[in-house]
Amino acid sequence: MDVGFSSLRSEAVGAMRTALVSAENLQLTLKTELSQEEQALTHTKSSPKETHKAGNEDLKEMLESNKDSLKLEAMKRVVGLIAKGKNASELFPAVVKNVASKNIELKKLVYVYLVRYAEEQQDLALLSISTFQRALKDPNQFIRGSALRVLSSIRVPIIVPIMMLAIKEAAADLSPYVRKTSAHAIQKLYSMDPDQKEQLIEVIEKLLKDKSTLVAGSVVMAFEEVCPDRIDLIHKNYRKLCNLLVDVEEWGQVVIISMLTRYARTQFTSPWKEGAMFDENNEKAFYDSDSEEKKDQTEAQPYIMDPDHRLLLRNTKPLLQSRNTAVVMSVAQLYWHLAPKHEVNIVTKSLVRLLRSHREVQYIVLQNIATMSIQRKGMFEPFMKSFYVRSTDATHIKTLKLEILTNLANEANISTILREFQTYVKSQDKAFAAATIQAIGRCATNISEVTDTCLNGLVLLLSNRDETVVAESVVVIKKLLQTQPTQHSEIIKHMAKLFDNITVSMARASILWLMGEYCERVPKIAPDVLRKMAKTFTAEEDIVKLQTVNLAAKLYLTNSKQTKLLTQYILNLGKYDQSYDIRDRTRFIRQLIVPNEKSGALNKYARRILLAPKPAPVLESAFKDRDRYQLGTLSHSLNTKATGYLELSDWPAVAPDQSVRNVEVIEPVQEWAPLVGKTKKPKSDKFYSDDEEEKEEERSKSSGSEDSSRSSSSSSSSEESGSESEEESSEESDKTSSDSGKSSSGSEKSSSESEPEQKKKKRMTKAPQKKSKPTAAFSDSDENGNGPVAQASSSSAESSSDSETDSEDNSDSDSHATQQKKKRAVKSKPKVEVKSKVEVSLLDLDDFSPAPTNAPKSLVVSSSLLSDLEGLSLSNISSTMQVTTPSFGPVKTYELLHHMAGKGLSAKYHFSRQPCLYQPSMVAVQVILTNSSDRSLEEIHIGDRSPASLNIHCFNTIERLEPEASVTVSMGIDFSDSTQAANFQLCTKEDQFSVSIQPAVGELLMPSTMTEQDFSKEQGKLLGMNETSATITMATANTSSQAISKQVLCAANVGVVSSSGNNFNRFAGRTVSSGALVLVSLELKESSTALLTINTEKSVMASMLLRDLKQALAQA
Repeated sequence: MDVGFSSLRSEAVGAMRTALVSAENLQLTLKTELSQEEQALTHTKSSPKETHKAGNEDLKEMLESNKDSLKLEAMKRVVGLIAKGKNASELFPAVVKNVASKNIELKKLVYVYLVRYAEEQQDLALLSISTFQRALKDPNQFIRGSALRVLSSIRVPIIVPIMMLAIKEAAADLSPYVRKTSAHAIQKLYSMDPDQKEQLIEVIEKLLKDKSTLVAGSVVMAFEEVCPDRIDLIHKNYRKLCNLLVDVEEWGQVVIISMLTRYARTQFTSPWKEGAMFDENNEKAFYDSDSEEKKDQTEAQPYIMDPDHRLLLRNTKPLLQSRNTAVVMSVAQLYWHLAPKHEVNIVTKSLVRLLRSHREVQYIVLQNIATMSIQRKGMFEPFMKSFYVRSTDATHIKTLKLEILTNLANEANISTILREFQTYVKSQDKAFAAATIQAIGRCATNISEVTDTCLNGLVLLLSNRDETVVAESVVVIKKLLQTQPTQHSEIIKHMAKLFDNITVSMARASILWLMGEYCERVPKIAPDVLRKMAKTFTAEEDIVKLQTVNLAAKLYLTNSKQTKLLTQYILNLGKYDQSYDIRDRTRFIRQLIVPNEKSGALNKYARRILLAPKPAPVLESAFKDRDRYQLGTLSHSLNTKATGYLELSDWPAVAPDQSVRNVEVIEPVQEWAPLVGKTKKPKSDKFYSDDEEEKEEERSKSSGSEDSSRSSSSSSSSEESGSESEEESSEESDKTSSDSGKSSSGSEKSSSESEPEQKKKKRMTKAPQKKSKPTAAFSDSDENGNGPVAQASSSSAESSSDSETDSEDNSDSDSHATQQKKKRAVKSKPKVEVKSKVEVSLLDLDDFSPAPTNAPKSLVVSSSLLSDLEGLSLSNISSTMQVTTPSFGPVKTYELLHHMAGKGLSAKYHFSRQPCLYQPSMVAVQVILTNSSDRSLEEIHIGDRSPASLNIHCFNTIERLEPEASVTVSMGIDFSDSTQAANFQLCTKEDQFSVSIQPAVGELLMPSTMTEQDFSKEQGKLLGMNETSATITMATANTSSQAISKQVLCAANVGVVSSSGNNFNRFAGRTVSSGALVLVSLELKESSTALLTINTEKSVMASMLLRDLKQALAQA
């Protein structure tokens, strides 16, 4: 019978396995776990371990099969087991065989498994080490990164040299993902072999220079682990880290902010000094550091914030709006430890917002708020209601809110807080009710006006039915009575009457202490209480017995007639008590108060010892001493120094040299940049035309001696503007009156020209002026392009450029020969302006003028800017990519200020989609101001801006705008490749109006031209995480190539890339601020659908641009 049943069972098992394998071959998905009935049928006598092994056997068979589909399914199951916390280490040999698979998906899952078990199965993992090394050269960046991750997970000292070599190679990888993985591997290698520290520091130093936001957070984490004391590595990268901070992933932001907080405390002086001055205009020194006038002003100030200090505060402020609570908390602690006291309040709203999160987050945030509220009550006082306790709050959350409310209590709000406390006392949560009574006691000691009120309220609580409330009230009353014992003898009597009903030991001990301390004020009641205690002495808790002995001793000294026998009786009971504390105390008291031969002179001082006046207890917050730890750290939360905690240093008395943070700007290779200047002779493909090249050679000869004499003073100019702009500016320096170190391309005011030269230019251009103004104001207003609408024409730009070239001819008066050479060079310039070719040169400046603008163009343009524009010639450029003017520019006008809200002043703006003349990283904006009122408006100008870090080139003050008149002005705004609105105030003489300019993501781009081959090449570099795509449905009217180009160019300022295929449309552009490449490709599919792909490092911009283009192409 048994034999027949077992054979039947084996046949069933065989049939089931055959069905399972067949189903897997057909790629059917079966349930991974057998049901209870199947388990009972197949394994009636097997243990759970055997069942698990049988399941693993199936997975092994699938992993060893010849089909990738079975292997892939098996790996998915294995990873699923790991995710559930189950042990899958037995499968390591079967899994590691597939490490060399050519299937990318399978390879990724194998690496995920190996990262988990490589440390446990070190010997088997070492057998595959050659495969990992080969994978480090894989074309797929994810495979390279995964291989390095597995390699660093094999914690065997023998492969340390291999790991070090792999980390060094990965640190130089083209993929930021692989470089990020190498930064993670640094920490693993350091923990395994600390002797490699010096070599790892070299890799960290290299990775710190990386400009990718993907790498920044990881390398700073490695820096914090390996060499947190090497502050010198941060100097050159400080400003870059500050600027990249907004775009770094969230947990990287937390690490960087923490590190920069420590860095700032060592490099900047304290902003909390008495008499410190905070003038926002001083930020301009960051851009214009060599200005003599500003230096004189700063010396007169007792304290001016370092521009780098301000840069850190300015760039972290937007992160207060982060969705990640850790980021918000990091910024809050940074402002708490670094910001001037009047600026810390900006973090308050963000911290209060976090209280809506989970209770774990609330707990940490409330701990930090509790510490802050002790020192600066005013920060959180307006948000007091946010700290009211809710019935759904956990006890630890309630206690922290109670702590904060107590810290915020003052004479103005104490009545509101006490009313709230009255409700809390009735809570069913006993621990919270007890904490509330303690909080009432703290309020009573801190605010003398309500001491009596609180004391009376606590006395009423003595009649409460809840023992915990009564006991806590007694303890708090005892502390309060110590402050004013003479006035409250009635309360002591009342407490003595309640003594029999109180059972909590701490409360009974407190009443006994009060009786003994003030026994002379209640001479009749105290002996009676001692009598009652003598009856129940043996049944009391130790703490009550100790206070009974103390009471007996004090009454013996003050009222020995009534209490002598009682005292002896209690001392005899204590002499044989089970607790050694009670026995020791009893012997000590007996020798102290009862005179005998052995006691000696000590008996004389018994009264002074026992009845000495005690200082009143100070009721302090439990968070008072936590500010010694950095906010937001584990040490602050635990109130003890945790392992790895790095203390914040004190502010230095004298700020270290800030020049260590200056970085030499190196021109990027094989990439077109807005500021181009070359003194070396070009090779076969010439950047400039032949005539311009001859002119440059002649000018360089004539100004060689001047360049050598001022090379040290103009280093910042040569770094930013290039050598060509340095030569031109050096020629002008002979006639200029201000300093030569100011960057001509970045300066906002061209006040460096003398009055005769100003008059000469003014006479040449014959621009109408209402009245004469100072030189600086004249040049600034012209540069901004402000003026009446009706008096402008396209010829003004030509006259401006002509006058500029004439002024350059006359700017250098060193020798007659030099002037002759220059005149010949200038005369040869018209040859460049060939109508058959489309090019932008010095004589073509009107191409760069905004089309809708009717204002007179700039009369004074910096020499560096002219050289930059000259470098935009399209005729002989060897570079494959360049920024061009838009081929299609529909003007969309937006309302900035309505005439009703602006009291007659209305403003509209549009994006001109032209290169900004003021700064290459700025977006050009045209603003049309109209006076719709019946009176003149005076002194129209730009006021405060928000955020304060916003870089705006403002238009000059418009002195007067007549009724019904309009004026068009130009502005430049650096949006930093973000669609965050630029908020500022548009002011007149009497009023201020808050306005906002919100850019669409397409307006943050400049078009770029390239060939189809270059497009494909650049697109190949921006795959993986840098690629965003979606299948879209287009309107039928938008299926033609011309219609697609029209809609795309309407939505984004990009250039069209010619395509050989009819089904492909390609567009290219660069971000205005950072110059990051943005590639847009549209592949037409069937039935009005298309695949829209955007390749760029700016992933956030890519998703926003994808959304805008999708909407534009869907519209008919």
